[in-house]
Amino acid sequence: MKILTCNKPGEFEYGEGENPRIEPGKAIIKVKRIGICGTDLHAYEGTQPYFNYPRILGHELSGELVEVGGAEGFSKGDWVSIIPYFSCGECVACKAGKPNCCANISVFGVHEDGGMREYISVPSAALVKKDGLSLEELALAEPLAIGAHGVRRAGVNPGEFVIVMGAGPIGLGVMEFARIAGGKVIAMDINEDRLAFCREVLGIEHTVNAKGDYKAEIEKITDGGFAESVIDATGSTVAIHNGFELMAHGGRYVLVGLQKGEIAFSHPDFHKRESTLMSSRNATREDFDTVLTALKDKKVQAASYITHEVAFDQVKEKFSSWLDPANKVIKAMVKM
Repeated sequence: MKILTCNKPGEFEYGEGENPRIEPGKAIIKVKRIGICGTDLHAYEGTQPYFNYPRILGHELSGELVEVGGAEGFSKGDWVSIIPYFSCGECVACKAGKPNCCANISVFGVHEDGGMREYISVPSAALVKKDGLSLEELALAEPLAIGAHGVRRAGVNPGEFVIVMGAGPIGLGVMEFARIAGGKVIAMDINEDRLAFCREVLGIEHTVNAKGDYKAEIEKITDGGFAESVIDATGSTVAIHNGFELMAHGGRYVLVGLQKGEIAFSHPDFHKRESTLMSSRNATREDFDTVLTALKDKKVQAASYITHEVAFDQVKEKFSSWLDPANKVIKAMVKM
């Protein structure tokens, strides 16, 4: 089968690999769609933590189930996606019902080779499906689940202001599920095209360009109270540090985005608000179920995120262009 490997930052190479063999407890999927994630883009740039080369990228995917591997409720020919975080089941996090932050986690396409190939073998327990969803919707379940998990971590309540920093695909998912939870969403980004997408496609009322006097704008929008929840989906050190001053007293700050460096903030300012700071890593099956139901019920129109589509044999040529803001990429989707 044909595969695409990222040998080192900035370098892709097509090659041939062996088709996966049937193993107990493993399902085989014929890959049909691969969403390009920020993780993939950062890996190509060389800025992704937890990463080694060479690596086959790709963890947002959907396809046709070829071998079921004993998965209950699944049949050959089903259109499926996967939960691409493979956990050990034995560590303290797994035993506490948090396999998304397993101490020994292996993320498909990050810690181990991923989906940029014609067939993949994955644990049968990782399969997810929802009848009636398109291949594109199934491929978008994973980034949306990350957004849903971040909103659940924030504990968004109806009527609360929620600042979402970053209007990329992960940030858009955060906005969608913050809205579904009843939050009053404020979208922040430095890219005016993405802010326009938030207004025109997602119907976000409040958008703020972080290049301007964003603090004054948010103070005005919130009538001086700022936001009960601030959720970062940028992975930008500058944005993350700026977010601390946007929390309301008693507010929560959730870091969905990831950067390599340290975080520093004023302890007195943080303390006087009795602030809560937390990270949000990956997602759980509960989050995937929430997302698949929302897609089925048309509460989220995820297919509208797809702005660029390419065939598998075009990925090497096109990939670097998706890093250029001038190309207005929201979500690139690969068709196998």
